[in-house]
Amino acid sequence: MSADPNDSTNEPGEGGHGAELEDAERARSGEPIHFYGGKWTSALPLAIFVVWAIFQSALLGIGDTTGLVAAMLVALIVSMLFVKGDWQVYANTVFQGMTQRVAATAIVAWLWAGMFADTIQVGGFVSGLVWAADALSLGAALFPAITFVLAGLLATGIGTGYGAVIAFTALFFPAGVLLGANPVLMFGAILSGAVFGDNLAPVSDTTIVSAVTQDADIGGVVASRFKYAIIAAVLAFTGYVAVGTMLGSPFDVNQGAQSLFVENSNPLGLAHLLSVAVVIATAVSGRHIIEAISWGIIVAFVLNVALGLAAVSDMVVFTAPQGSGIAGSLSFLPFIELAGPNGEAAVGGSLYTGASGFFPLIILILLIVAGAQIMIRGGGFEAIQDWLLDRFATSLRRAELTMVGGTGLVNAMITINTAAEIAIAPYIARIGERFNINGYRRANILDANSSALGYIFPWSGGVLVGFAELQTLPGQFEWFTQAMIVNPVQVFPFVFHGWLLFFVFLVSAATGFGLEYVFDREAAGVARV
Repeated sequence: MSADPNDSTNEPGEGGHGAELEDAERARSGEPIHFYGGKWTSALPLAIFVVWAIFQSALLGIGDTTGLVAAMLVALIVSMLFVKGDWQVYANTVFQGMTQRVAATAIVAWLWAGMFADTIQVGGFVSGLVWAADALSLGAALFPAITFVLAGLLATGIGTGYGAVIAFTALFFPAGVLLGANPVLMFGAILSGAVFGDNLAPVSDTTIVSAVTQDADIGGVVASRFKYAIIAAVLAFTGYVAVGTMLGSPFDVNQGAQSLFVENSNPLGLAHLLSVAVVIATAVSGRHIIEAISWGIIVAFVLNVALGLAAVSDMVVFTAPQGSGIAGSLSFLPFIELAGPNGEAAVGGSLYTGASGFFPLIILILLIVAGAQIMIRGGGFEAIQDWLLDRFATSLRRAELTMVGGTGLVNAMITINTAAEIAIAPYIARIGERFNINGYRRANILDANSSALGYIFPWSGGVLVGFAELQTLPGQFEWFTQAMIVNPVQVFPFVFHGWLLFFVFLVSAATGFGLEYVFDREAAGVARV
């Protein structure tokens, strides 16, 4: 996925918006799909998916990513019945959508970031953060606010809000409930931290996609968006402190708080702040995103072994059947084990689980991008674009408000924030170019709202990931009951940073705060992916 420095299509202003936007241009220039009911029927795949997602997550309370995969498959099948004429063009478009390079951008980010996240988690990074929180003697009122800060730190370092949601839901959520913090507020604080990291992390898939599609470099994008993120973060932190003092927990389980902290605390885990710093510094310096995370993985691996935080087998292990003679002779190696009498042969460790944990989401994003491709070829997105340009984007201020509202609308339909970015990015670019809005500004509007709304809607991917993890907690802790599980619908108003980031950009669009034009400065180079 490396950009060819000699390829003029990757240079700002010469070849459109790089390979990702070329994918979208090819999609629009291909053979159109005609639907019964006109262009708006092309939105049927995404519409069916959203209805299914709302029914599954909001009404039934089922947090299952594989269920959403089935939803998108069914949506693509049902929508095919509304195609006029030969279905071959429709079927080919599904394949073309699933092979777009822009989708691969998000997939690569997830795989590398997933390996990094699991490797520092197995090394006790979250445990180190718990130790720090315990050392500061945090009470129930402050715990959600501190959870927001620490979750934001982790998400910024690993570049995946989903990974931060999983880690903090597994450990900080039960600790907060034990301390007496409100469960709904705790879940909202974790999701808010994920929003912060997804928006600001240079290794985040949303950061990468927003930069690539708007002809901007990652380092410049991250630096230019900090002012927006910090305003929302300060207000969100204040909100969690204020609401935390007013809302207590309806559950009285304080007696187990100290023992949980002691059991899961390890100050050595904070050594992985170095791993996080390596990733951030390398990415911001302009190095390839794969290189940045790879260095983070290497540093994390070395720290785990050198400090005794995790064994080699915790990070990569081959569990061979007992009857394997070769495996038996190599069992002295730290990454080879023999399965027990009832054990199964397998590959494991953080490097394996970190990548494999994203496989359902990878399939889902490919299918959603295919659905977006159907809407592009069917004329639905063009109809939306023309409607927005003709009715709303008639001046500079209204154009930016249209960009903010448009990303919000698409994120409500496409519940995986990266996929939503992929779908709306070409239109953000077109509207921005019409009014000479700088690529950094366009990337910030695109990324902030996609990151924020990807963790707010009850049927969104970020919320469902956390909800799925919550459902495992009753089996891990005897005191944790089903009543303590937060339904996605309950947390909707409490994702403070998500809502505030969205409103910061509404205000910025309305007032011109932070606005830059194309001639104000040029990007240092297209994002290196």
